[in-house]
Amino acid sequence: MSDKVLYENPLNTRYASREMQENFGDEKRFRLWRKLWIALAESEMELGLPVTKEQIAAMKAHADDIDHARAEQYEREVRHDVMAHVKAFGDAAPEAAPIIHLGATSCFVDCNSELIIMKDGLDILLKKLVNVMEKLKKFALRYKDLPTLGFTHLQPAQLTTVGKRATLWLQDLMLDYENLMALYAHFRLRGVKGTTGTQASFLDLFDGDADKVKELERRVVRKLGYDRVYGVTGQTYPRKFDYNVLCVLSQIAQSAYKFSNDIRILQNMKEVEEPFEKSQIGSSAMAYKRNPMRCERMGSLCRYMLSLPMNSAVTASTQWFERTLDDSANRRIVNAQAFLTVDAVLNIYMNVTDGLVVYEKVIAKHIASELPFMATENIMMECVKAGGNRQELHEKIRVLSMEAGRNVKEAGGENDLLARIRKDDAFRAVHDRLGEILDAKKFVGRAPQQTEEFIAAEIDPILERHKALLGAKGEVNV
Repeated sequence: MSDKVLYENPLNTRYASREMQENFGDEKRFRLWRKLWIALAESEMELGLPVTKEQIAAMKAHADDIDHARAEQYEREVRHDVMAHVKAFGDAAPEAAPIIHLGATSCFVDCNSELIIMKDGLDILLKKLVNVMEKLKKFALRYKDLPTLGFTHLQPAQLTTVGKRATLWLQDLMLDYENLMALYAHFRLRGVKGTTGTQASFLDLFDGDADKVKELERRVVRKLGYDRVYGVTGQTYPRKFDYNVLCVLSQIAQSAYKFSNDIRILQNMKEVEEPFEKSQIGSSAMAYKRNPMRCERMGSLCRYMLSLPMNSAVTASTQWFERTLDDSANRRIVNAQAFLTVDAVLNIYMNVTDGLVVYEKVIAKHIASELPFMATENIMMECVKAGGNRQELHEKIRVLSMEAGRNVKEAGGENDLLARIRKDDAFRAVHDRLGEILDAKKFVGRAPQQTEEFIAAEIDPILERHKALLGAKGEVNV
């Protein structure tokens, strides 16, 4: 029977990177379990328990020798994935079988490995996040001086610049970066805590020697490359951590969603376009169309991500006392899919920001259609300086503006306010200076300087801190 009759997760087949898929794959998870069992056994040996060097050597020799079929067979028999892999590891290293998982509960490997996998997943996302930031930085600086219509309520407002607008997208990502760094700062492993978090089984193993129990935990964690653990736990690490992680992933998705929507609107206006490949088909029916499919896909994935933190909130809220197992099946799905989703989003974000196309003449045309209205105050003030009456000028320019507005909205014509002003003697003082007064660059305020200052003060230090991660490309598979 063909595998195509079975459902396949599109995050794997279409969107997420192989790197992130492997990070949450069974091969990595089960290797981590064995690494944890080795660290535990080795630390127990060092602290005097009856574990031999030969047993440790056997475990290390077969650490990557995972018989998945045998483990799956055991799981069908015992209905417990961790114990199935304990038995499979024991088959591979029979001399070590009696001491594998000594004193531990299944959450020793399950929780600690899950935390490590999420930390590694955050590392993957961090790399992609700072690469998006670098690409947006370059775009912002390139177009920091290019005036464009600003919008409030999706209606033309004061001018900004294309580069300054990009700093808004960039600042959203900077805030996400700061929240991601907070996760790193508070990251801990579950450690070696036992069945209900009391370390009772390990206290028994060490004949009541609490100092050895505490040293066991320190040694195991250090062997895994970490130095912090939760001070107290039930059987699991606090599920609030999952919620915190998914909230940060959601925030990255929120930033990307806003960017994707802005680009989709700009593409409708024909001012800015996402990359469009030579052989790409925009529409099956309308060959001329250039649909913003990358940004649409980004928004679609972001919408899914935004729905996931609530799921983790419910899980964290319904952990009865020291733990209940109704988190397990849920977390197998939610945590991995959250990371895969944001991984896919950042892949697209990198790809889009690496190839944005700006149509400067279209932008200038749109400015020309609105700027005369925005410049009426400037025109009026210049006439007042030349001796005109402010109240009379205000009434005249109000009437001319309304006439020009009707020409645009009712007659479908161009904005001819400047032509009307040129014909009115009340504005004779500025007739030969209208081009100078309506120079769009005079209406962007400090947008170019704000762009430079923001990037120098806020973004460059981040990129310098992570310069070893820069240079990545975003691939869109389909």
